[in-house]
Order: sequence, then C-alpha cells, then structure tokens
Amino acid sequence: MNLLIILYLTNFLRTLFIIAIIYYGIRLFSRYILPMLLDKGLKNMQQKMQDQQRHRQSSTRPPGDVTIEGNPPHVKNSGKIKGEYVDFEEVD
Repeated sequence: MNLLIILYLTNFLRTLFIIAIIYYGIRLFSRYILPMLLDKGLKNMQQKMQDQQRHRQSSTRPPGDVTIEGNPPHVKNSGKIKGEYVDFEEVD
C-alpha cells in the first residue's frame, strides 16, 4: 500500500514539474523571443515597403513627359442583340 502511494506521489510531482516547465517556457518565449521575432518581421516589412517606394520614385522620366496611367477603355458591343423585351401584365 505504501509503495502505491509513493508511486502516485512521484507521478503527481513529475506532472507538476512538467506543467511548471511548460508555463515558464511559454512565459520566457512571450517575454523575450516573441518581441524579437515581431520586431524583425516589422523591420523586414518596412524595408520592403521602402524598396517599393524607391522603385516607384526611381522611374526615370524626362521632365515634361506626360504619361497617362489607367485602365484600358472597355469595348462596348452595342450592335449585338442580347435578348428581346417581353411586356408582362399582372394577372389577378
């Protein structure tokens, strides 16, 4: 009987030890490692945006050159018959 109690107690202490290790591991990760990862990600994103901005500004056009940027005009097919008109009447 005493051996059974000692085995349960050791398993319980081992479980508490594992839970404490996981708790402090998550706490360490969220306090020190996660902010470093977020900071690095934000710096990378900021660098990419700055590179895109420089690329847009570096398009070398001579002064006075006029360009029109936009969507191409849509072609309208007014000659095609798309259906016929049906006059509906209300039936009581």
